[in-house]
Amino acid sequence: MCGIAGILSPNPSLVSAERLKKMTDILAHRGPDGEGQWINTIGNVALGHRRLSIIDLTDAGKQPMHYLDRYSIIHNGEIYNYIELRDELKKKGYNFTSASDTEVIVAAFDYWKDDCVDHFDGMFAFAIWDEKTKELFAARDRFGEKPFYYYFDTTQFVFASEMKALWSSGIERTPNRKMLFNYITIGYTENPQNQSETFFENIHKLPSATTLNYYADTHELETWTYWDIQIANGKNNISDDEAEEKFIHLFKTSVKRRLRSDVGIGTSLSGGLDSSSIIATAIPFTNSSSQLAAFTAVFPGFEKDESVYAKKVAEEFKLNHFTTEVAAVDLINDFEKLAFQQEEPFTSASVMAQYKVYELAKNHGVKVLLDGQGADETLAGYTKYFKWYWQELFMKRKLIGGGEIKAARENGIQESFGFKNIVAALFPELASIFLERKYLLHTLHQEDLTQEFIKSQSKEAYYITPAHQHLNGLLYFNCRQHGLEELLRFADRNSMAHGREVRLPFLNHELVEFLFTLPSNFKIRKGWTKWLLRKSMEKTLPPEITWRKDKIGFEPPQKKWMQDESVQQKIKEAKKKLVNEIILRPEVLNKNISPLSAHEKDNFDWRYLSAAYLFTPIP
Repeated sequence: MCGIAGILSPNPSLVSAERLKKMTDILAHRGPDGEGQWINTIGNVALGHRRLSIIDLTDAGKQPMHYLDRYSIIHNGEIYNYIELRDELKKKGYNFTSASDTEVIVAAFDYWKDDCVDHFDGMFAFAIWDEKTKELFAARDRFGEKPFYYYFDTTQFVFASEMKALWSSGIERTPNRKMLFNYITIGYTENPQNQSETFFENIHKLPSATTLNYYADTHELETWTYWDIQIANGKNNISDDEAEEKFIHLFKTSVKRRLRSDVGIGTSLSGGLDSSSIIATAIPFTNSSSQLAAFTAVFPGFEKDESVYAKKVAEEFKLNHFTTEVAAVDLINDFEKLAFQQEEPFTSASVMAQYKVYELAKNHGVKVLLDGQGADETLAGYTKYFKWYWQELFMKRKLIGGGEIKAARENGIQESFGFKNIVAALFPELASIFLERKYLLHTLHQEDLTQEFIKSQSKEAYYITPAHQHLNGLLYFNCRQHGLEELLRFADRNSMAHGREVRLPFLNHELVEFLFTLPSNFKIRKGWTKWLLRKSMEKTLPPEITWRKDKIGFEPPQKKWMQDESVQQKIKEAKKKLVNEIILRPEVLNKNISPLSAHEKDNFDWRYLSAAYLFTPIP
């Protein structure tokens, strides 16, 4: 929910109502239900807010919210356990004038100070100004579901939910060519080595699970990480039944909390295991299944269209099911809108399909949606995870007799495993060095790029591998360093572009912490990914959903779309921009466009299309 913005400076001339209003106006899509601005008495602090009313729809929930004649808070997101926290804080003597979770945050801060974040189950980015200490405390949730961008120099500290608000305040919009180089060459949309870096110079993002303190008296910033996942790679004596029981309890608790809302709730429904599991778990907590609307993108005639499975789940649970047929014409008509909302490059047309699902929810008046993101990264849902599991089994001398590769082949898994994997298992550090050099050579031989661009940027090219060479190590890498936050950015911008809020039950931190205490065979077993989730859901979901063998991963017919003449024209125009920026060689303009599917590697023409927006003036 909502969009936030703030300006803090020792120079009051930089802290103006007009400047703050520009920032909140450009965030209106994030909060179409109301707005508020506040500047403190001496004029060195300005806080702005755009409201998406989800919990406590009355004026008592308006922001900026003031508390105890001392604190002023702006908040984006939801604290799902706010009811329990409010009851706990009441026992400690706190009073509340609203029914909002925002007031609970600021009361928790007064009591626990910076440690308040340890008590929150939620997605959030908030900032609290303390008029007494002249300090600002800000924090971002554990996985980075909600954004927080900032600019800081010797004269000012400016922050907002989206970078476009910073640009509207006068901050310069200068593309970061190092990030662009890594995006074009290897597809990275973030820097795992520096998680505060963005695609624009001097604009930073507050990393996930990080807090920030700004001290007005000295005009200084401090940040630190307040949470991390502890990786288990040893034995855990928990039985299958005990693990299943605890998983179901934690998952049900997460889903139930994420159903707390004063407005209607729906769900994304792909037809896959993750979204179907959420629906099956949510139904008992709703008054009737007709109250839970489901929204699906369909691609008629496409071999990876999942609408048959989505329809089966909708019929099984008697849902109000709505579909949107996404086609090349949507990519043509809406690409500039999508790029404007995303702000940074994105990896495939799947982002467009997701954008249209949230638009569908808006058209049917549903403000809140549950979504299945996070399950693949915590429960090993991608086929790429098999080889990591097999390498782990090889090192434990359990691969040959375990029958895991044979079972995977019987389930249609074609992931390769050979001599190179054995070497990687035996010599992980050597394998990491080899991969890093391989990718660097790969980047240096990009024939489309100008030598000038390669020489100026390749010195800072980066490709990193997980520090822990086992399945839980890779899952940690994807959850905390590289992978998950990219998907969360896509979902946040796409949903908020339409004033919708997305909630992710698989990313309850207690659930994730539990999953990382479990050995790898609770994630992959007998040729199945997400084994624990499947076992936990097999009595609740139809078997053709629970034990589906074809993992698709929300994929639209991108290859077909890229064959469309109008889409190809957009790609050609994008290439021209990159040629003008001396990034691509002029000869690229004469090359045929190579249409590729959404998840194929080296999809350079798609990357050119998305990257060119960095050099497109914003509206």
